[in-house]
Amino acid sequence: MANRIRRSALAVALAAAPMLAFAQDAAPEAPEAPTGWTGTGELGFALARGNARSENFNARLAFGRETEDWKHGWYAAALRAKGEVTGDFDGDGVDEERYELNANRYELGASSAYKFDDRNHISGSGRYENDDFSPYEYQATVALSYGRKLVDSERTKFLGEVGPGYRRARDAETGDIESDAILRGLLDFSHRLTDNTELFNKLLIEAGSDNTFAQNDFGVAVAMNESFALKAGLQLRHNTEVGADTRKTDSLTTINLVYSFR
Repeated sequence: MANRIRRSALAVALAAAPMLAFAQDAAPEAPEAPTGWTGTGELGFALARGNARSENFNARLAFGRETEDWKHGWYAAALRAKGEVTGDFDGDGVDEERYELNANRYELGASSAYKFDDRNHISGSGRYENDDFSPYEYQATVALSYGRKLVDSERTKFLGEVGPGYRRARDAETGDIESDAILRGLLDFSHRLTDNTELFNKLLIEAGSDNTFAQNDFGVAVAMNESFALKAGLQLRHNTEVGADTRKTDSLTTINLVYSFR
């Protein structure tokens, strides 16, 4: 009886072996990490009509590529808005209401980093912005920074960079060109709350003798599928040296549709 059971078990195992091998061959392989350029495209638009009129458009495109020794990235962003503005436009002492452009900004940036190891790198970066409603018509900076991954886990990433740089800008009120050395600092944090929800915060500081510029981007992104996500963000921009009638801090709240390129 025991011999019969052993012979039956052996026969079943031999019969099942080809099926198991076929199933193993047919099983999908784990996706490989991307080796080429990857990126995201964001778009937000709002239109109001009726008792009040306004139009708001913002877009951002970012791409990056990482190899064993290098990490490259670039981005482009734009903001344009129209709305009803009240003021004394003709100088007669009476406020009027007009439908005019009240935001018009675009920004370009790029960076390349050489990695010494998994955590430390040195990077060169450049940034240019043109803003019709800023204390500065344009600001352009370049910097060389040392960077380190302070936290690098599966769910949490925290990167810091610091280094010297150079800034050139045109004052919107006087038209003067300002050039000075700066100290650039960057803190880039992200944390995956769930499998499809990510929290992020990025702080950039460019400190110089003529002006200190700071920008903080905070937001939450919720993935709907592998390609599309919804992102809510709050951006704060601060310049220390502005005119008497100009506010130092601007804020921008956005809700954008994000598409991921792979």
